[in-house]
Amino acid sequence: MNGKRVRVLSATSVVLSVVALAGCGGSGDEGTKASGPVTVEWWSWDESKTTQPVADKFNATHDDVKIKLVKQADNVGTAQNVRNVVASGKNVPCLVKNFGEVPGLAGEGLLSDVTDALQPYLKKKAFTEAALPAVRAGGRYYAVPTGFTPQFMIINKSVYDAYGIAAPKTWDELIDAGKKLKKHGVYVMNLAGEDPSTLVNLVQQANGSWYRQDGDSWKVDFLSPESLEAADIVQRLVDNDLVANQTYQDRPALISYFDSGKMVSLPTSTWQLGTYELNYKKSLGDWQPIDLPQFAGASAFTTPGHSVNSGLIVPKGCAHVKEAVEAGVWMNTTKEAVDATYQKDTKQYSWPGAIPDPSPWVASTVPDKLFGKDRDQARGVILKAVAGAKDTWTVGPNYTGVFAELQDEWAKIVTKKITVKAALAHLQEFTVKDLKSKNINVEG
Repeated sequence: MNGKRVRVLSATSVVLSVVALAGCGGSGDEGTKASGPVTVEWWSWDESKTTQPVADKFNATHDDVKIKLVKQADNVGTAQNVRNVVASGKNVPCLVKNFGEVPGLAGEGLLSDVTDALQPYLKKKAFTEAALPAVRAGGRYYAVPTGFTPQFMIINKSVYDAYGIAAPKTWDELIDAGKKLKKHGVYVMNLAGEDPSTLVNLVQQANGSWYRQDGDSWKVDFLSPESLEAADIVQRLVDNDLVANQTYQDRPALISYFDSGKMVSLPTSTWQLGTYELNYKKSLGDWQPIDLPQFAGASAFTTPGHSVNSGLIVPKGCAHVKEAVEAGVWMNTTKEAVDATYQKDTKQYSWPGAIPDPSPWVASTVPDKLFGKDRDQARGVILKAVAGAKDTWTVGPNYTGVFAELQDEWAKIVTKKITVKAALAHLQEFTVKDLKSKNINVEG
């Protein structure tokens, strides 16, 4: 090996170096003691009707720390504003709604290491285990965990019943159901050409990951057994013409299509149920919640627990990390905070994805009419999805560019221009070459 090769080791090494330098420069993370209450500025682009009551409740119940909510325009604007303010080092907010994968943002030097401040809450097991991996990089924490939303499936039971087809328990059974439905002009699922999340979720459900860290190196494996197992499911759905390709970019048309009875199985989560209830006209009451189908022979019931934008981030330069973490933990783990998110118009709370036991709030996520006589099944399905959630997904330092490449490949997959395996082989070569071009140590 060329001894002159620059070894930018891993995101972990980069992150730790950045943190060490910042500590020498006096970021204000340690030892800052205000004479009065500390104000934690919180940036979020969520609707104020859901966030301001949380800040108000915190301020009414705390004397030493106060939250000041600053409304942001959107995800993209927030990302740019954070990068600008961290670069300037002035007026840095201490809590921000996440706009990316935490390891990547930490690798950019945008985040504070909150591990020490978070430790007391970790010891008390304030968070569900599946909420933790997404906010770690190299064994350190760079955000307050916000958790995940449970994944399950809803099926148009009236159509399934009309053709005498049982609800699928495995992906193989779903494919078999698709073959029977095809004879009647009905698609079993929808795979939008711009969204490869089905493939990503299947790899996660198989307990796989395309990246792994190994010491000072990244290992990349798009052709692992887990990845190929996921690819096989997608390939059979596509090869047998069992899926629709309705785009997500025209939301009204998408919802109308789902409502039509021409597509009858939707992987979904709690936050989407209210939209279906509000917009379905023809199929309201026909849907049934079921467990997310499993791989045949799976040793344990598993649902994907990784959330792309998980975590309430603490930007680099925040003057009060300890107080920011205190406020962030309260916002994401206490009954008072969750109750403060209640909306009278929707009769719903924000989903408490970081809490080990979210059962007190499940009922509010289940709409009155969507599931008809099967409504009572929803609670058990949702809580089983929570209990089965695992997060084995690791994001590499160039995943943003890799995901864009994956989107291009996915469009070719669903239109049968290439196979899933061929796309994965291309991504393997693309990812390794890209990491090497960035002088990042990689195997694969």
